Amino acid sequence: MIKKILIGIDESKYAEHAAKYGFDLAETLNAEVGLVNMIEPVAIPMTSTGADEILGTSMASLNVNEVDLLNVQQEISEGILARTAKKYAGKTQITQFNEYGSTGEGIISCSKEFKADLVIIGTHHRSGLDRLLMGSIAEYVVRHSEIPVLVVPSKE
Repeated sequence: MIKKILIGIDESKYAEHAAKYGFDLAETLNAEVGLVNMIEPVAIPMTSTGADEILGTSMASLNVNEVDLLNVQQEISEGILARTAKKYAGKTQITQFNEYGSTGEGIISCSKEFKADLVIIGTHHRSGLDRLLMGSIAEYVVRHSEIPVLVVPSKE
């Protein structure tokens, strides 16, 4: 029986497609939904001159500190969760997770914490060098999850 569905989301159209699919399935099964949005660590380039040879001006030279950056990321994550819930939840019971860390590992961790019966995530059709360089969160979750994972494809 599928009573709890965890849906991994970000602000991409692929995640939105997966969220719609996940909420439709949850409504059909009368299942509870967990929404998770991971906050990935951001590297702040530091140089002695205040400029980066590739990126230009460093974040540090713009007086952006880590606490401010984390607060902004937290607000963005909460907004993504709220918009998705408002758009798709209807009467479905929702638990929201916005965690800090690696997206794949975070989704696996939240699925255990939520005691999910199914994980739903979106993906796109990346291939070749793009897939090699970018990796695949969906692939990571499928390989490491102890419960079924439904990967909802979306073409560009």
